[in-house]
Amino acid sequence: MEWIEDGDLDFLKKRKVEAKEAAQQSVQLIIEKVKAEGDQAIRAFTKKFDGIELTDLRVSEKEVEEAAARVPQEVRRAISQAAANIRAFHEKQMPESWTETVEDGVLLGQKVTPLDSVGIYVPGGTACYPSSVLMGAIPALVAGVGRVVLISPPQKNGLIADGVLAAAREIGITEIYQAGGAQAIAALAYGTETIRPVDKIVGPGNLYVMLAKKQVFGDVAIDSLAGPSEIAVLADDSAHPSWVAADLLSQAEHDKMSMPVLITPSRSLAEEVDKEVERQLETLPRRDIAEPSIETVGKIVLVKDLKEAAEAVNKIAPEHLELAVADTESVLPLIRHAGAIFLGMYSSEPVGDYFAGPNHIIPTNGSARYASPLGVDSFVKRSSLIRYTDEALQKNGSAIAAFARYEGLEGHARAVEKRLKGAAVHD
Repeated sequence: MEWIEDGDLDFLKKRKVEAKEAAQQSVQLIIEKVKAEGDQAIRAFTKKFDGIELTDLRVSEKEVEEAAARVPQEVRRAISQAAANIRAFHEKQMPESWTETVEDGVLLGQKVTPLDSVGIYVPGGTACYPSSVLMGAIPALVAGVGRVVLISPPQKNGLIADGVLAAAREIGITEIYQAGGAQAIAALAYGTETIRPVDKIVGPGNLYVMLAKKQVFGDVAIDSLAGPSEIAVLADDSAHPSWVAADLLSQAEHDKMSMPVLITPSRSLAEEVDKEVERQLETLPRRDIAEPSIETVGKIVLVKDLKEAAEAVNKIAPEHLELAVADTESVLPLIRHAGAIFLGMYSSEPVGDYFAGPNHIIPTNGSARYASPLGVDSFVKRSSLIRYTDEALQKNGSAIAAFARYEGLEGHARAVEKRLKGAAVHD
């Protein structure tokens, strides 16, 4: 890992992965093909990119049941427990409609309405992410979205991963399709003969998925344009070096471009963590992925004290932040920008990835400066409510008309003045 001791965080300028023009053009062509040819294009791209010939795009109830039965009972129990935790957490987020009556009988308020339909993209192909099913779909279900659709690429055996289907079954998702990459995003956005379009698309994916979400945004809503995973561990001398190293590697194994960062005022801890990372890498099954992340992106930021450490965190605005310090309560108020904050030595980042309840779809690339994790509010919209009375309009109409006329909008002014007693009527 690269050491930084001068406070220079210039590496942050380079963490955003820019797509080459060829990749952007390729995604655009895929989207146009799906819009024009529908199911036929989905099948053609699945054969081209995944080497699989699809018959039915939709996964049958029987296939879901059979897949769930193949998942080890211990894992099914873990999925069930995690789903309960995630639901309980997100139920506390539900916004409410409200109204109030103010002076002169004026009614103001907001009406909260769930989206009609949402598509949950779950990565797959060579991996299995049932946690992505739970994190993407449960907030939508809690919000009351009427139609929640799951789409995921098939594995080499021609089927979506068993764990993904088991998680979908656990939470009651029945509309499931086999497709991946940019073609899956296009199908959700514009529809095919088999797949009806949705209003919003959420979920992580590779570069081509991200580019496709970027291109369809505006025709549909999206959650975010996610980049490689990030973790910052702010640690003092009370931290256990091997635990910190393991947590850094837990994100490094996601992607060669994942960003693991240790921030500490303790040189001795930094040296021990650096050694531990190298030692643990030797036996890590995904070493071929984690090692490039550690060597080319990983950083150890040495600071003078915890206040300076918090300032570094706020500049990084990491996706995941662990406060591996003796007194988390004194450091937490100093943190302004982080997607998910893990407090204390036993709050390892994977606890949040899978089980605790908060969402693991979190802003990356520094967007935690202005964005929040996926939640129930991601799946509802607010409508303003306004009911003016005659008394209120007579009192305030002249001011409203003056405001409108000042902006050069005579039609606005006249629309109000026609209702005012004694005002000039513009016929």
